[in-house]
Amino acid sequence: MGNAFLGNYLIGLREGLEAALVVTILVAFLVKSDRRNRLSQVWLGVGAAIAISVGFGAVLYFVAEGLLSFEQRELFEAVASLAAVVFVTWMIFWMRRFAREIARDLRGKLEQAIGLGTFAVVAMAFLAVVREGLETALLFYAAAQAATGTAVPLLGLLLGLATAVLLGWLIYAGAIRINLTSFFRWTGVLLILVAAGIAKYGVHDLQEAGILPGLNTLAFDVSGVYDPGAWYAAVLGGMFNITPAPSVWETVAWVAYAVPVLVLFLWPARPAPARVTPAAAESPTPAAGSPGDDPAPAEAGPAGAVSQRATVESK
Repeated sequence: MGNAFLGNYLIGLREGLEAALVVTILVAFLVKSDRRNRLSQVWLGVGAAIAISVGFGAVLYFVAEGLLSFEQRELFEAVASLAAVVFVTWMIFWMRRFAREIARDLRGKLEQAIGLGTFAVVAMAFLAVVREGLETALLFYAAAQAATGTAVPLLGLLLGLATAVLLGWLIYAGAIRINLTSFFRWTGVLLILVAAGIAKYGVHDLQEAGILPGLNTLAFDVSGVYDPGAWYAAVLGGMFNITPAPSVWETVAWVAYAVPVLVLFLWPARPAPARVTPAAAESPTPAAGSPGDDPAPAEAGPAGAVSQRATVESK
């Protein structure tokens, strides 16, 4: 299906499942507290976040393709790529450190928003989801640059998002249990390698724009033994932007990002201390395992990751 499919599928799956878990927590909290009349407000906020995210992605595409010259477009794409690397790196490390507090924090904020009124509930749901949506749009735009003129990247992203929505629904329905420690740990590793490829895209675009020299100064050239049509070329090129003849600066960018970030991510880290919001502290908490529970309190896992093994069940 093309070498751009897997990387964009991973982006859609990882970012989509984070957003799906947020929505699942909010919906489960309203259902178990018998506030189903607020569900439409949450869904309105979620829908607005999705619309803004899609619009942001469309603006990125049409600005780059319709308003800029070649050099300006290359510079624009370079800035977008490097911004995507910064965001995905921040997101991965933030999730590793603070994921155990997400459910408690969201419940507390939603409780406060309910006390303020309809607009506050809509805004709270919107803000909880829109960050993931904007990150997804920026990552997709940056990761899909090498596959212009084909729908394969978009197909990969949409299938990843569809898989995430399905997993979120199955978790809510109690049909499956997912060890989120393993999921976020290994998708985090893969996303770091994807981000290294995006950083390489950014450096290449800076060279195309004439900002950096050395576009034709190659670090190595294995074109003679590297079959671009082979399955391994599809995986390495599509997910991690590993190519047979990169420039010196491209190679430096890939290695200088991937190696230290992987080491820091996999290095054992102590999770952040739990923070309890006043609303969360005051709101009643049902006994573990009762119908309608949202994901159970997380257990600290390897490298400070989070495991939430409990399912979310509807009444």
